[in-house]
Amino acid sequence: MSNLETLYQQVLAELGEDINREGLLDTPNRAAKAMRFLTSGYETNLHKVVNNAVFTSDNDEMVVVQGIEFYSLCEHHMLPFIGRCHIGYLPNGHVLGLSKFARITDMFARRLQIQENMTKQIAEAVDEITGCRGVGVIVEAQHMCMMMRGVQKQNSMMRTSVMKGAFRENQATRDEFMRLVGL
Repeated sequence: MSNLETLYQQVLAELGEDINREGLLDTPNRAAKAMRFLTSGYETNLHKVVNNAVFTSDNDEMVVVQGIEFYSLCEHHMLPFIGRCHIGYLPNGHVLGLSKFARITDMFARRLQIQENMTKQIAEAVDEITGCRGVGVIVEAQHMCMMMRGVQKQNSMMRTSVMKGAFRENQATRDEFMRLVGL
């Protein structure tokens, strides 16, 4: 039994559960595997995720990838927050393979996070890997720490944004991005 499995077994016992109950016999193992997967972003790095999928292009118009689904764990309560990420950028001689936006989002989402930091990390990664003239990232999410406990508000959603380069400096660029993602 791994250390993580032992810890989950201790948590179950502390909650008053019978750790020898049939339904819980393999729970520490399953919970440990799930937690390793949900935090696998710590074991990935940007260059391996991108895997040389940056391609030369003379396109200098905005590229938007919208509605990238993600789930993450709040670093304060270790409860899920689930949402969608929208990314736009202005290429500067290079474009990024489409699936890499989802992989970058997952790399940061699969860590203990706060949404504000995750949004910034995604923007900085796209900026770094593409050398773009500007990038905008909007993340919309529902947080179980607010829905399942505490104030228990079921219809609340948090929206964060990070704008860099032309997306921050040029209102028309920012407005075009917001229109394209439907905000």
